[in-house]
Amino acid sequence: MTARTMGTPVTQEMIRRALEGRKVNIINPLVALLLLISLLASLAILVVLLWDVVAKSMPVWQERGWSVITNDLSPRPAETGMIQGIFGSVMLTVIVVVLSFPLGVAAAIYLEEYARDTRLTRLLVANIRNLAGVPSIVYGLLGLSVFVKLILEGMVGQVSGRTLIAGGLTLSMLVLSIMVITTQEALRAVPLAIREASFGVGATPWQTIRHHVLPVASPAIFTGSVLTLARAFGESAPLLLAGAVLSTFFAAPEGTPITDLVLGEKYTALPIIIYNWSRQPQQEYVALTAAAIVALLVILLVVNAGTILARDALERRNRM
Repeated sequence: MTARTMGTPVTQEMIRRALEGRKVNIINPLVALLLLISLLASLAILVVLLWDVVAKSMPVWQERGWSVITNDLSPRPAETGMIQGIFGSVMLTVIVVVLSFPLGVAAAIYLEEYARDTRLTRLLVANIRNLAGVPSIVYGLLGLSVFVKLILEGMVGQVSGRTLIAGGLTLSMLVLSIMVITTQEALRAVPLAIREASFGVGATPWQTIRHHVLPVASPAIFTGSVLTLARAFGESAPLLLAGAVLSTFFAAPEGTPITDLVLGEKYTALPIIIYNWSRQPQQEYVALTAAAIVALLVILLVVNAGTILARDALERRNRM
């Protein structure tokens, strides 16, 4: 029977009503409403938390200005600053970028492009995904036993292995599994036709990966790197075990070379400062803690914005 014999045009709405009958489907609108309420509730909680932190930090910014960032740590709340924690966090992030990014991308390329689909490969992938969910304190114990005690103190022979290098290695192991997983998903999203077309004109597997697969997957890899950097920058539990200084005051002598600051026995990070200030009984540290949280959020936003701009630039270049 055609639409002409039926006397009315056949539309998708009529077919839908014919299939559903006269029953009113309230499940779809109800689910959509619940999802909307969940989204609005999450945004409201985020806005309230941000407003509370910014409001509590305003007295410090108004009274001291940039000195709360540029000053060194001090036992006096009116003079203390967070520049040492910012320096430590930046140096730790550099170590994470240098170590975890190349290793994570290389491991993901091997697992997705070269490794055969065997039981061993599937077991390895499953273990990597499980490692992404391991609590960060476990990686702190790993860093204490392997990087601090075994390598730096046992093999290298340092008096104390609780250095910035040990902290960076610990954070690199923490985020390595996340980097592997996100890169795998980015490579998996590249259409198979791109690989087949490259192989069809005689390209080798590495040429295909280098000139076709990686350029297409690089925006998604950059997105995964944002998550990796954010977690590494905001972690504190592994650093507490890997030797970060939990004190309201420590300072290196003036004129100390940068190599001694990196390889020395004392370092701290911005999350450690936030954790330590939040434990102090003085009322002044409430505003200082909020100011440190604001500084941490601003740094993360700047890094994320830079990564997003680089990702957009790669996407525009790939379209050309």
